[in-house]
Amino acid sequence: MSAFGRKNGPGAIRPAFGVAKPMHVLTPQSAVPEGVAIPADPLGGSQFPPLDPTALPALDGSEASPQQARNAEAMARLQDRMNADHSQQEGPQGFEASVHKIKEQVLPRLLERVDPEAAATLTKDELAEEFRPIIMEVLAELKLTLNRREQFALEKVLVDELLGLGPLEELIQDPDISDIMVNGPLQTYIEKKGKLQLAPIQFRDEEHLFQIAQRIVNKVGRRVDQTTPLADARLPDGSRVNVIVPPLSLRGTAISIRKFSAKPITLDNLAEWGAMSQKMCTALKIAGACRFNIVISGGTGSGKTTMLNALSKMIDPGERVLTIEDAAELRLQQPHWLPLETRPANLEGQGAITIGDLVKNALRMRPDRIILGEIRGAECFDLLAAMNTGHDGSMCTLHSNSPRECLGRMENMILMGDIKIPKEAISKQIADSVDLIVQVKRLRDGSRRVTNVTEVIGMEGDVIVTQELFKFEYLSEDANGKIIGEYRSMGLRPYTLEKARGFGFDQAMLEACL
Repeated sequence: MSAFGRKNGPGAIRPAFGVAKPMHVLTPQSAVPEGVAIPADPLGGSQFPPLDPTALPALDGSEASPQQARNAEAMARLQDRMNADHSQQEGPQGFEASVHKIKEQVLPRLLERVDPEAAATLTKDELAEEFRPIIMEVLAELKLTLNRREQFALEKVLVDELLGLGPLEELIQDPDISDIMVNGPLQTYIEKKGKLQLAPIQFRDEEHLFQIAQRIVNKVGRRVDQTTPLADARLPDGSRVNVIVPPLSLRGTAISIRKFSAKPITLDNLAEWGAMSQKMCTALKIAGACRFNIVISGGTGSGKTTMLNALSKMIDPGERVLTIEDAAELRLQQPHWLPLETRPANLEGQGAITIGDLVKNALRMRPDRIILGEIRGAECFDLLAAMNTGHDGSMCTLHSNSPRECLGRMENMILMGDIKIPKEAISKQIADSVDLIVQVKRLRDGSRRVTNVTEVIGMEGDVIVTQELFKFEYLSEDANGKIIGEYRSMGLRPYTLEKARGFGFDQAMLEACL
């Protein structure tokens, strides 16, 4: 018996792996009788089509084709990345470095003259006024002379140390910064316009950074130490904070801050910034107003929470809305909005309140809509049950790379729980509950775009059937690396048109999708 499952020997049948076609070769003109025409055939015959000469390398030293130039440029970028040295990390430079150095000398002497409890009762402006004469005394003792600009900068960093978040304060105040990532006391990165760059700040030592991390989490009633080295918190402006400390973090305390715009972002803003087309914007406005059940899918940092906040603007002010999150970061603009937040376990490992517990309790609070900041586990089934029991217009976000993968993740999250129901029933529950999937993505140039708007139609056998209403198609990129593409309407009649008709938006929805 051979490896292919056939018997060996003369009687064995040779397996057919394909049929070879005869090779077509150009016949010399001299071998053709006079008067017989040779059919036109490309060089090499039909099996060997001619090569594109522009794709071949220039062997004679002539000018390279555009394709060759692009390939050479791409290979040069790879080589530059291979040869780059990223081992040196720059700290504060110039003026910031000098103020930082003076602060290290002044701060210990200042703390000897200040009552911390009394200072905590003052605002930053009042504390700066109280500090000014004391700082002048300390500078005179140290025999340091500062100009007016250095003195104001020193007052600010000292007040930030005592009442604020130390070196992080100036990054939080910068409206252009969307993310702050602290990797230990000596390295901090920021994100500006979708691109990461090193920030010119440093902390004194690990103890200094750990104190600031504790100050952040203590304000929201949480704690972080060696027994509970992970913590989720939020800043007073609603920015989301994650803290992880040693021994889990090997470089020291790590703080990740996701900032949010002080001004609420609307769907019109996203359309103006190129995150979606005007037709997509109109369709999503109708979906929010007509109480579609919407799932926003995307990767980390792709703008899921921003999209959820923008969609919530279309909720009727007369509806009662409950939001449920691990760390409250949604900021709805409705008058009747009640935010709920989970609670971690105490030192004994008891008293934890999960998202699933809050969803079950929310059903007893007479909500019109339930909005989940993010679903990660079995609470997905509770949300689907809410969508099916008179809470139309519920929304949530989850991590996924495509609308089809989003549906698969929802099935898997329900199966992660203790619910003993077959997979077919779970798929039908999802198909009956979810109306729309909005896929958002952060592209490699840092821009965030809505790449798909997909309807969930129903079931066909064991498969959930969907149809795509809008899609973003990549075309090229410009000289600055910015991605150029177009938003295409697929020209399909929306399956949710009947739901929009109940609110009088059926014609507008149809025109937006065609």
